[in-house]
Amino acid sequence: MSIRSTVISQIEQINSTSGRQLPPLNDDAALLDLGLDSLGIAILVTRLEDTLGLDPFTQSNITSLPVTLGEFIGIYENVLQPS
Repeated sequence: MSIRSTVISQIEQINSTSGRQLPPLNDDAALLDLGLDSLGIAILVTRLEDTLGLDPFTQSNITSLPVTLGEFIGIYENVLQPS
């Protein structure tokens, strides 16, 4: 499973408990619009750490927090697949 599909799958799982309809999961989607407040993002990062084996927010020098889904996925892709 790709990093992108893993992140999207985890977002869908987190959201499934809320019963809220998700907007289209594209790179421009704001994390807040996906129902991911600070607690939701913390849950997502924890689940991704369990699944992918890392937390890029503690293991790298991230200078700004992601606002969109594309930025969030990009952080994981850059840490796991550096160019």
